[in-house]
Amino acid sequence: MCSAVNKSLHGVLPVLHTPFDDKYEIDAKTLQREMDWAFQTGADGVVVAMVSEILRLGYHGRKRLAEIVCEAADGRGFTVISVGSESTAEAIEFAKHAEASGASAVMAIPPVATSLGADATRDYFSAIASSISIPLVVQDASGYVGAAIDLSVYLDLLEQFGNERILFKPEASPLGPNLSKLRDATAGQARIFEGSGGINLVDCYRRGIAGTMPGTDLLDGIVALWRALDDGDDDRVYQLSLPICAIVALQLQAGLDGFLAIEKYLLKKRGIFANTIQIQPTAWQIDEETRAEVDRLFERMQAAL
Repeated sequence: MCSAVNKSLHGVLPVLHTPFDDKYEIDAKTLQREMDWAFQTGADGVVVAMVSEILRLGYHGRKRLAEIVCEAADGRGFTVISVGSESTAEAIEFAKHAEASGASAVMAIPPVATSLGADATRDYFSAIASSISIPLVVQDASGYVGAAIDLSVYLDLLEQFGNERILFKPEASPLGPNLSKLRDATAGQARIFEGSGGINLVDCYRRGIAGTMPGTDLLDGIVALWRALDDGDDDRVYQLSLPICAIVALQLQAGLDGFLAIEKYLLKKRGIFANTIQIQPTAWQIDEETRAEVDRLFERMQAAL
């Protein structure tokens, strides 16, 4: 069991992709290689979330993945485990398990099968946060699944728990203006993360985010871009961001499965993954013309690095 990092969550926190063997079992050896590469590349931590295929892993698979990730991190950075579920009780169980496994923080989306009002949504997140002692990142994943979270929910949770226990990952469109609305409504107290894969990173950085949660596939580019933003080097910012944005635009066209297919393709291209197996069923797989365009854009990103 690894120890949680004892400082505020921040920086570049890539969402891990889950590698599988031909029996659809988690490939722990490849996952370790992915994490080693992430930390060597400059990640401040790692995250288990939507593109980790948690909605398809099942109850036992999610717990197993959390245990492997916390153990493999070995204190090298933050570990954030997504615990959102269709029931409050199960979300609490996942949250307690993540904390016991050594996670630095948990993250949760609202239930996706039920359309909840603001009060029920707030109560769901409040119950999760109250069940653990580590921070909770409240994630609006409405770009992929579910409905947008009302601003009042964020404000109530922040008032109840404070900005070291409750953090935010708003993803409802339009992302930038919604992020600024949350920032301004909390007088800058809300600690906000973005998860656009990199396509909105420059805009969100300028609005005051605490960190970013991209996929792992473009991590070297994202780390370099984050550092260029920190340095105020706009020439390098746009040199890096343009090919990243173009790749993410291709991912976005097919939603969550678009991210999964292209990101696993790039991890295999890098030699980190042995295959591109995804849990089935999926709605989209990468075609030859998309693959060729991804290759061209990836080469441009590497040249910029």
